[in-house]
Amino acid sequence: MSAQAATAARGALTLRVITPDRIVHDGEVTSVRVPGVDGSIGILPRHAPMVAALDAGLLRWREGTKEHGMFVSGGFAEVRGSTVRVVTDAGERPQDIDEARARDAERRARERLVQGKAAEGEPLDVLRAEAALRRAVMRLQAREFLGGGA
Repeated sequence: MSAQAATAARGALTLRVITPDRIVHDGEVTSVRVPGVDGSIGILPRHAPMVAALDAGLLRWREGTKEHGMFVSGGFAEVRGSTVRVVTDAGERPQDIDEARARDAERRARERLVQGKAAEGEPLDVLRAEAALRRAVMRLQAREFLGGGA
């Protein structure tokens, strides 16, 4: 019996979170919730095959009764068999999020939006500034939601 078949037989999923630098998480879970661009998507064992675009937000999963999570900066999720692959530019566990840096990024993004110009004095790309603000806020929420040490 293959590892994937054994995982499926136990009613579990394999969750892999992949960034350009490394595999951030690779383990067996009982459920996954991803931040889809159209809303949160829950994934349980025997889920239909799927590919979904992800927004910046909190990726959560359960291992038995314990909930875990991390910030992801977007990307996509693929469900195939009993494996959920999340491919993202950045995946940060709450304890790895530098709160001061995230608050500074939030402050800078808010200032750019209020002032209406980029740091170099060029016209502001509003969509990029709003995306930067959203990422900073979501990183802070991920840290707070999971207590910064989950």
